[in-house]
Amino acid sequence: MSVLPFDDRDGFIWYDGRLMPWRDAQLHVLTHGLHYASCVFEGERVYNGKVFRMEDHNERLINSATILGFEIPFSIDDLAKATLELVSSNKIVDGYVRPVAWRGAEQMGVSAQASKIHVALACWDWPAYFSPEARAKGIRMLWSRWARPAPHTAPTQAKASGLYMICTMAKHEAEAQNCDDALMLDWRGRLAEGTGANLFLAINGELHTPTPDCFLNGITRQTVIGLARQRGIKVVERAIMPDELRNADEVFLTGSAAEVTPVGEIIGEHGHYRFTPGTICRLMWEDYDRAVGKQVAAATAA
Repeated sequence: MSVLPFDDRDGFIWYDGRLMPWRDAQLHVLTHGLHYASCVFEGERVYNGKVFRMEDHNERLINSATILGFEIPFSIDDLAKATLELVSSNKIVDGYVRPVAWRGAEQMGVSAQASKIHVALACWDWPAYFSPEARAKGIRMLWSRWARPAPHTAPTQAKASGLYMICTMAKHEAEAQNCDDALMLDWRGRLAEGTGANLFLAINGELHTPTPDCFLNGITRQTVIGLARQRGIKVVERAIMPDELRNADEVFLTGSAAEVTPVGEIIGEHGHYRFTPGTICRLMWEDYDRAVGKQVAAATAA
């Protein structure tokens, strides 16, 4: 399968305050963010030319940088204006935006307090994260051997690049076993999340979701919790053990990329479970699509 490389495309990238041709957005091999993971990022979906919950994503980007000990040299308004300019310049209708901020190459070593902070925004066309066939029947997941770290060992409330190393490893292992994604536990052995999406279990008409105390309280997760409560569906945030999956009628993931994606099967060392996407999955999927449509309509009218 031919894949268009991300460093050789037409279009524009917003880099340190200005638009530049896509291929000119370069950084040095001794950039601190590359060697020491002093880098934070976001993932935003574009629907009909409008970014869903853009302000929330920009706030989280700035907060993530603060947790890592650096300050992004642009305001939320600056980032919003840049994002809209970028989406328009690249003529993106339905796609993805990747804001990223990192320490530069002025210092090479663990300490890099004098390094310049760089910020870039890129966007591109992006269809569904999982195939329509996989979403319709539910994706297949593999139990990961990697666990989400304890909050006293890593900046778990930041969307920081270093935290995703084990996600890449876990997803590669899952794909090697013909699975779509991996399901991760936390350091205590509790259910945590997928490699880039939060987890929900439908149990007796209620939604149960792991407490996000060592992984991100996703923006899509927050949206879905709000939508469920609007429908009168009880949402319980709590510690959930792996064997509680046997009590679940339905399971699904949420994320900016994954949106609302049902899980059909989980395999591996912590048990084999099968699920059929049902009423709650469908309602959350449809309600999320409507919520996206309403925001797009409101942004267009404004």
